[in-house]
Amino acid sequence: MRFAAVLNRDGGTLRTVDMEAFSGQLRQTLEAAGHSVEIDIVAGRDVATALAKAIARRNIDVVLAGGGDGTISTAASLLMNNKKALAILPAGTMNLFARGLGIPQTLEAALQSFADGEVIAVDMASANGQPFVHQFSVGMHAKMVQLREKMDFGSRLGKMQASVRAAWAAIKNPPALKVSLSIGKAEIVTRTTGIGISNNLFGEGHLPYADNPAGGVLGIYVSIARRRHHLAKLLLDMLRGRLRQSAHVEVHQARKVVLKVLSPARKFSAVLDGELIRLERETTIEIHPGALKVLVPSSGVNAKAA
Repeated sequence: MRFAAVLNRDGGTLRTVDMEAFSGQLRQTLEAAGHSVEIDIVAGRDVATALAKAIARRNIDVVLAGGGDGTISTAASLLMNNKKALAILPAGTMNLFARGLGIPQTLEAALQSFADGEVIAVDMASANGQPFVHQFSVGMHAKMVQLREKMDFGSRLGKMQASVRAAWAAIKNPPALKVSLSIGKAEIVTRTTGIGISNNLFGEGHLPYADNPAGGVLGIYVSIARRRHHLAKLLLDMLRGRLRQSAHVEVHQARKVVLKVLSPARKFSAVLDGELIRLERETTIEIHPGALKVLVPSSGVNAKAA
């Protein structure tokens, strides 16, 4: 296969890597397996442009994106409904989408898995037309991200520690949203501290990512927790992969959901694949089955081959 690699030197763990040496390792690994590769090392601000150029090349089969969650989400959005496949080099904090695809979590092992990988088709989702690969969320998660962005951290461990501090601060003073959710023919009107809508249902017994990235449904998680200890328990349940057993969340699934904010007029934020965006008064979230081709280890995941 013919690869075009775009490496964000400012993204995730790549910030601490000798990029020239790593590029040599990337080239050697792929070429030893009979592939060819063009490598572009760019600053974070230039990632989207570099990815678009790589995708536009006619002689490319796979675009390899290396960086944090923002880099991977951007690459997936640009490759949605494209014949070219995405290879994910997981350099983010949690790498949840990559985990769902079965991609090894070290850079070296991920590279080796691409050498004899296979291309499959998986789902994407969108919120008012804006694509995402992992989750759209409002309420607690958005507040946590807002608080974390005000903190200083210079490493993956520092970001994780900042996330814990931000989560505790959000739990101590949780947001409350009055919303309506239209799921199929049903409409739910509720006051909630948070809603997460995922690209396929989260699996059980592990961090929140989909076991089947080609399942064809949205996972809809509505927090009914109010008190601090209930919110803390819900967060722990999520991290331990026990959301479906939690007494503090309602779980639904659908191919499409419409979220309306009924709280008094004010500005709200949402989180889309880890990035803060402005929350519109009405948001339509939809699943797009098979909209993204990805390169995964040959052992693969339980998804339909492309």
